[in-house]
Amino acid sequence: MNKSTINLFYYYMKGQVKGTILGLLFISVFVTVFALYSLPLEPILYSALLCLYISLIFWTIDFLSYRKRYKTLQRLQKTITVHIDELPQPRETIENLYQELITILHHDKNQLALQADSKQSELVDYFTQWTHQIKTPIAAMSLLLQSKDQNKNQELSLQLFKIEQYVEFVLQYLRLDSMSSDLVFKQYNLDDIVRQAVRKHAKMFIGKKISLQYTDLTCRVLTDEKWLLFVIEQLLSNALKYTNEGTISIYMDPNQDKMLVIEDNGIGIRAEDLPRVFEKGFTGYNGRAFKKSTGIGLYLCKRILSKLSHTIIIESEVGKGTIVRINLTTKRIEMD
Repeated sequence: MNKSTINLFYYYMKGQVKGTILGLLFISVFVTVFALYSLPLEPILYSALLCLYISLIFWTIDFLSYRKRYKTLQRLQKTITVHIDELPQPRETIENLYQELITILHHDKNQLALQADSKQSELVDYFTQWTHQIKTPIAAMSLLLQSKDQNKNQELSLQLFKIEQYVEFVLQYLRLDSMSSDLVFKQYNLDDIVRQAVRKHAKMFIGKKISLQYTDLTCRVLTDEKWLLFVIEQLLSNALKYTNEGTISIYMDPNQDKMLVIEDNGIGIRAEDLPRVFEKGFTGYNGRAFKKSTGIGLYLCKRILSKLSHTIIIESEVGKGTIVRINLTTKRIEMD
């Protein structure tokens, strides 16, 4: 008998204590009465042994049934949130009432889950439609600005670019939970992906007069181009947002395989904020001081990279800048 069976038998016998005590009490009453009347005790002792023997047989059969029910309930712990069809038949009225309560709670939980899914689906559909619709006036505004004086409209173009970024951000955020169905893994040239992000942010580099040190990224990675591009764009946007002057550098770490580095000499991140930068909604000192952070960007980057089986590390020092390292080796693909 293994240890788990012994423990289970111990708990079973704890449940039989009242019946055992009652049986011993009855035997004691018979022994006492026989002794008081000076009757021979042999018949009562013989009867007690027979009762004990019958009890052992009963307990053995009942324990086997108890163990079977226990294993069934143990197995149901993994599936009870999905269905309750395999609940064992109740043995008494109280147990039957408990199962009825479980059924009611399970039904209510399913109803609430369906309502929540319906509301979430409606919300996603609405914002997805909204983001696609708003792209039309954004594109029209962009064309109008191109036809006017470029110098006069430079700031307007920069603000329009930021609006486009926010719209794209909303769309990707809504797709995050179902992104596994949207993933297309291939071998990509990393240089092509990063250059797309740099070209997209060219106006911000020019507008803020920030120089770019770019080293050709001769590296091929197994990834999803669209989602990795979004992450790099978000990291570049952060670097530009918190760098007022100086340089942003993009290069491969020479000491580690497939390690992309995005480095800036901006305002940096406080040491006490670094461990929490990937938490949803955390803005830290910079977010509160400059009112530029939503606390969602790095959280989103971390989740996307996890699903792509990549990792991200941030090193920073206040007043000296920030270094973001993305390990693009693929070890394990996370699916929903």
